Amino acid sequence: MMKCADLHMHTFFSDGTHTPEELVRESREAGLYSISIADHDTVEAIEPALAEAKKFGIEFLPGIELSVEYKGQEVHILGYLFDYKNKELQQRLTILQQNRRERVHKMVAKLRSIGVDLPIDSVFDISKNATVGRLHVARAMVKEGLVSEVAVAFDKYIGEKAPAYVCNFRFTPEDAVRLIKQLGGIPIIAHPYTLNNDQLIPELVSHGIMGLEAYYPQHSSHLTQRYLELAKQYNLLVTGGSDCHGAAKPDVKIGSVKIPYELVEKLKKAKGRL
Repeated sequence: MMKCADLHMHTFFSDGTHTPEELVRESREAGLYSISIADHDTVEAIEPALAEAKKFGIEFLPGIELSVEYKGQEVHILGYLFDYKNKELQQRLTILQQNRRERVHKMVAKLRSIGVDLPIDSVFDISKNATVGRLHVARAMVKEGLVSEVAVAFDKYIGEKAPAYVCNFRFTPEDAVRLIKQLGGIPIIAHPYTLNNDQLIPELVSHGIMGLEAYYPQHSSHLTQRYLELAKQYNLLVTGGSDCHGAAKPDVKIGSVKIPYELVEKLKKAKGRL
């Protein structure tokens, strides 16, 4: 059987619903050899996931998904195989998490200004102590009966270019790439289809990006091939994963996107050359 990996999952420490241990156990059931949790702007899931992965003989790669602003739009940068215990990282993440809380308050205010009254407590009741994000806002809107489903909340209210969207990350690609590399990690552009502009890829490469998440649920076979070609053109590593969020995105299952283990080996070799 070919070894496979899923390098993009989320836990309840960000906007997923699974515990780290549940993700590891379900990864085993899905037949995965190697996994990574890439929670938004937090590394809280890494230690418990590592401990659980050792029990089942699953390889675990430390991961994170950092949110940055670039030319007025939101861009996500994945980091792999970095020193997640670093104090400077913890300090930076504390700032990013505070920015996220401020962002939610601004989005709720924008919603109110267009006649959509979402109680702020409803959002934080769902996120609890997790890194809060738009998915929590969308789930709160469903819970309060303001929209029928999460997708409607994004399409109509809080998606990019929607009336209540707020960026507010105050973190640049250069900042994220520098941080990840300083910690000995590999920076990767997450789900590049969301850029809506392939011309941004070489620009981000010029800032130190080392790879592309070519394999992703929303990437058609044509789009995947396009990103594989771009990765080859710019000498980039290739990664991929399901972006599983548990019950928050029930249609996306762990291992629904699997990548060949040889791509993980290339990732590890690249780290060895840093």
